[in-house]
Amino acid sequence: MATITKRATGYQVQIRRRGFPSVSKMFDTKRDAEAWSRMNETQMDQGIYLDRSEADKTTLGEILLRYKREVTPLKKSAENENIRIDRLVRDESLCQYKATALTGKLFAEWRDKRSQQVTGSTVNREIDILSHAINTARKEWGIHIANPVEMIRRPKHNKSRERRLSEDEESKILFELQTKTRNPWIKHVVVFAIETGMRRGEILSLTWSNVDLHRRVARLIDTKNGEGRSVPLTLKATALLEGLPRSIDGRVFATTAEAVKLAFARAVERSGIDDLHFHDLRHEGVSRLFEKGLNVMEVASISGHKTLQMLKRYTHLSADVLLAKIG
Repeated sequence: MATITKRATGYQVQIRRRGFPSVSKMFDTKRDAEAWSRMNETQMDQGIYLDRSEADKTTLGEILLRYKREVTPLKKSAENENIRIDRLVRDESLCQYKATALTGKLFAEWRDKRSQQVTGSTVNREIDILSHAINTARKEWGIHIANPVEMIRRPKHNKSRERRLSEDEESKILFELQTKTRNPWIKHVVVFAIETGMRRGEILSLTWSNVDLHRRVARLIDTKNGEGRSVPLTLKATALLEGLPRSIDGRVFATTAEAVKLAFARAVERSGIDDLHFHDLRHEGVSRLFEKGLNVMEVASISGHKTLQMLKRYTHLSADVLLAKIG
């Protein structure tokens, strides 16, 4: 049976029933207290009761921070996800709400506002984090709520980029990184990305134990698609590695993803180059493999693409190379 007690601040409901956790809640009016107690007791009678006390006292921001502590470190993309979660938590228009107050309308309004600030692909990555965090809270942390994120429409992903790097742009960026960037690793990371077509995360996780300079091969153990691969090293890439100092932690490039991202963006801006991202270097590196005459399967074994459709957008060869082939 429910017990309703008059308190100085309102009416307190307490429900104690065998086989169920004891629950209590404060209300401003006795009428609201009675309605809440009837609803919960009916659900207990029907065997559909869920204890929402945790959801009622936990905000979305608290869910995201716990997710960051317990779940994110288990992911390959932990560093980038930490940055995204920190950005989400700072958004009080979303994260101040209790879990029980979250609605599809609230997330749709956030999506529309966020879509005016960043690309559709960025919004979708943030939606993925929100949805998985809420589902984890539901399934593992006893925070019994629906997941309203699953009900909202997602923005369209960006069109796949086909940006190539010209010789002039490459020279300008390397000059900026050589002369005006304090971090000594960034220039080497950029050159290595162009020479190998590796992703930024693959480059930064590469260790000396997985590099064979004699055979000119770098072995990637933990990649985005979950499968390891061996990447042959060009003479330029090999010479670059031979000239690097050995870091204490065994990594080839002793810097962070955020440091690379910021330094590269600043170098691009100082160079006066438009619309160039670090990931475009992978596109450039893979495209150059095709220009050297490698076939699709050979390039796929180096780049790690699992399907030919995924690799198709990397085959935008320069006109000069195509002219040389057709005569």
